[in-house]
Amino acid sequence: MVTARPRAVILVGNPVRPYSRAIRIGRTLTAEGYDVEIAATTEPGAPLEERDGDLVIRRYPPIGPFASLAATYRWESPAARRPPLRTRIVRAIRLGPASWVLWPHTVRGWWAALAKELAPADLYHACGTLPIAAALAARARDRRAGRPSKVICDVIDITLESNNVLGMPPIVRRWLARRERVWARAADGHTTINEALADRAVARWGLPRRPAVVPNYPEPWTPPPRLPGVPPPDRIRAVTGLPAQTTICLFWGRLGPYVGLDAAAEAVLLVPDAALVLIGFGRGWEASVARDRDPQFVGRHFTLPAVHPDELASWVVSADMALCTLPPLSFNQRHAAPNKFFEAMAAGTPIVLGPDLPVMEDILRREDLGVVAASMRPADIAAAISAVLDRSPSERGAWRERIATTARSRYSWPIAANAYRVLLDGLRSPGSWS
Repeated sequence: MVTARPRAVILVGNPVRPYSRAIRIGRTLTAEGYDVEIAATTEPGAPLEERDGDLVIRRYPPIGPFASLAATYRWESPAARRPPLRTRIVRAIRLGPASWVLWPHTVRGWWAALAKELAPADLYHACGTLPIAAALAARARDRRAGRPSKVICDVIDITLESNNVLGMPPIVRRWLARRERVWARAADGHTTINEALADRAVARWGLPRRPAVVPNYPEPWTPPPRLPGVPPPDRIRAVTGLPAQTTICLFWGRLGPYVGLDAAAEAVLLVPDAALVLIGFGRGWEASVARDRDPQFVGRHFTLPAVHPDELASWVVSADMALCTLPPLSFNQRHAAPNKFFEAMAAGTPIVLGPDLPVMEDILRREDLGVVAASMRPADIAAAISAVLDRSPSERGAWRERIATTARSRYSWPIAANAYRVLLDGLRSPGSWS
């Protein structure tokens, strides 16, 4: 007798172009016997359906009255003429107090599409707050039909303590935080990315049990073998045309506000024969490309498209250092442990870290991964870059090997996946989580 495989859906409130955490969790679920779909939002030019190995990625265009409020992931240049009235009204709603009442207004059209089109599943893994309401609605629908579906709330951040709500009045944030708390408490299980966020989630939401900590560790990476005397591929220089003597300072991930890119660009200009290379996506893409052409930055600033997580380390290893100079603007940002931090480790690339980021700084100092900038001033970031370069080439080579070895032994995805499997076992055991 053939038994149907259980189905899992990972819900992501972005277009997954790509989203490495969802891919890693999806592969873990596949190994645990699930058929896996990643349900994402849309973006111009992105296919509505594609495969990543055994994973199916489906992007659901928003529908209903909130469809026009969907988030945009590409920066749009200002129109030469005044926008039409309808566009001005939509922008006023999106940016004004009405958006607080409707929060999270940018994904409500996506929720409506999921409610109509998403097939039932045994497990819904919601990456963050934006998809959690849709996951809970799908669970309720399935349970009415007799299917004992479960929901995992993945606390990748606490949205009401993020950069995205800095413009809201505190009283509005407190009101919306109650909504976030109700959603989070309604999940059957919880995961998060580090101990600091686990502590915060328990204290803020009064969760019945502590979230399972599943860090953003990447898949282990080992450089491909090569013939003696043959240098490794230098993918960044091959694309940019930068000479071997130019120091490459690399940033990758989402491009846009609140990630320190303006300060980083100014800082690199203060370091002789250095260039900032960005590998990314998002609404800051066109602005970054425009800076490539700015006479002040020509030859010192390069913007490249995002690459798949499986290929990323082969690009990061080409850089002299990784910039993780995130400004400490919110609780989420201060206590972040983003993919890029651990991906730099996997490639053995030294890190220049921004100030007042205690989770990453603790790991960086304990494992000797790089240098912490004294502030977000370009001069202080430039000083941190120079401190990395102060080591001799031979010292930097040995340093990079130590970093990569540390990543393989203590900061790779198989370690993080074990905690996720324990949570899955609890959810699949009748009565274990009642």
